[in-house]
Amino acid sequence: MTSSKPMKNIPFPPDAKAGNYARFIPREELGGFAAWHPGDLAGGPAPQAHVQRAPEEAPKVDVAEQLAAQLRAARQAGYQDGYRDGLVALDGFKQSFAAQTTAQIGALMQSLGAELGGLQQDMARTLAISATHLARQIVRSELQTRPALVAQVAHEALDTLLLSAQHITVRVHPDDQALVAQGAAEVIAARGARLLADASMARGGCLVESDIGVIDASIETRWRRAAAALGCDEAWAGDAAGTSVDTGEDA
Repeated sequence: MTSSKPMKNIPFPPDAKAGNYARFIPREELGGFAAWHPGDLAGGPAPQAHVQRAPEEAPKVDVAEQLAAQLRAARQAGYQDGYRDGLVALDGFKQSFAAQTTAQIGALMQSLGAELGGLQQDMARTLAISATHLARQIVRSELQTRPALVAQVAHEALDTLLLSAQHITVRVHPDDQALVAQGAAEVIAARGARLLADASMARGGCLVESDIGVIDASIETRWRRAAAALGCDEAWAGDAAGTSVDTGEDA
């Protein structure tokens, strides 16, 4: 065993023999020591207390792999940005499309409502005109089959006249004079009225004149009032301009 410093000579104790001596050597009595290695006997190099290893070389960076990784990251970021922008654009399109569709449907419903309203008015007007034409045919048929109804008309007209009226005259068609004289004789006598035949009067009606007013119970006037109640302006002769409908009847 070798040492960098010479070891001290340790004297034997006085009571110890030379071949029989053994004792523990404290550290402070040792001048120097070193660990023994097998190479020391073969004349190898002396052991070194501190050996530093050479730094290992850093692994080389694969440029192609690094570029590929950057490309993948860029693609992923672009995909995420595009997906987000696409969602925003889609939401905006949905809102715009919904607003546009709502406006179009509203305009369509308003136009449809106006057209339906106009159609209802036309249908009501056509129905009223048809009803007046039918009623005119019925009245004409009644006047032909029951001419005595004119007496009832004259009776009602005289009852409408005020009791204070004087100088009463009842004008009827010459063909209705006998019917009125027979059917309304009592009321004519009670009111002191005169019954006159007037060729200008249409059959089925009468005209009552007095000192306080005139009661027009002619068939034309009564018909116009009935037609007006139905919303029409149909004349009894059926020749009112713009209101007649061709039903195949003889006006």
